[in-house]
Amino acid sequence: MSLTPAPFHADIANGPDGGCAYWLTTSDGVRIRIGVWGGGDKGTVLLFPGRTEYIEKYGVAAKGFMERGFSTVAIDWRGQGLADRALPNRLIGHVGVFNEYQTDIAAVMEALSELDLPEPMGLLGHSMGGCIGLRALMNGLPVDAAVFTGPMWGIALDPVRRGAGWALSTLSRQTKFETLLAPGTTAVSYVLAQPFDDNLLTRDEEMYDMMRDQLDAQPDLALGGPSFAWLNEALKECRALSLSPTPNVPTITFLGTNERIVDTKAVHDRMARWHNGELRMVEGAEHEVLMDLPEVQAEVYDAAVKLFSDVMADA
Repeated sequence: MSLTPAPFHADIANGPDGGCAYWLTTSDGVRIRIGVWGGGDKGTVLLFPGRTEYIEKYGVAAKGFMERGFSTVAIDWRGQGLADRALPNRLIGHVGVFNEYQTDIAAVMEALSELDLPEPMGLLGHSMGGCIGLRALMNGLPVDAAVFTGPMWGIALDPVRRGAGWALSTLSRQTKFETLLAPGTTAVSYVLAQPFDDNLLTRDEEMYDMMRDQLDAQPDLALGGPSFAWLNEALKECRALSLSPTPNVPTITFLGTNERIVDTKAVHDRMARWHNGELRMVEGAEHEVLMDLPEVQAEVYDAAVKLFSDVMADA
């Protein structure tokens, strides 16, 4: 696979100098994008973003890891960022089958061989990226350790909404409605529709403003709610993961005590049976601990690089 330069909005990424992006083409012909911040010589963080996210959003995280000696590679999953989007309405998040994200990972892993980045290689998966990342670990993703933040191992729905979500999304797969927006969602990006007060993402207003400013500056990065098909696939994948054995990979998972997006019970259940895993609760934090208060961000960076380094030292 040859690496083809791709657009990269360094002016809004707030990351370390030298960041760049490349196009990759997956085995099923989808064009995705990766962001690379090289130069750290102690190891590399393979960063799996959440739904609606894009590589520029993680420039801040790349800077945090670079300051600790680690390079970072982030991915625009199919259907978001500047990667190919499946629907004519590019603001609807859609995937036909959840396993398509594993095809994206395969393309990234092939590209890493051309980037000459240092080991150890550690995974950081946020939200949907945590769901995709857990499946990848179960499939044998070659990383030394993993860190998860607010992982989507279940979706926070009350019993009525959960039942309706299962019923309607399943029915949609047998009709022409699977590409329509899931109920209760809109085509407007969350940070543009929701004021900072009582938002579900972060307690840090500066970080929230950064996310809004990025989408104002580059509207092509924006993404709204998911399709019926995405919801159905996500529910099925979370259920399947809950029934699967825990991978033998050293892990730390961070979860805010005010998490309201993912199913916290699913996270507690998984971590209770992760024999070489640790669950760290972040008091008062919302969903995005990597976009939370500076001291919380620093805690995640420090814990991640220590875990990745310790595992390599013990190898």
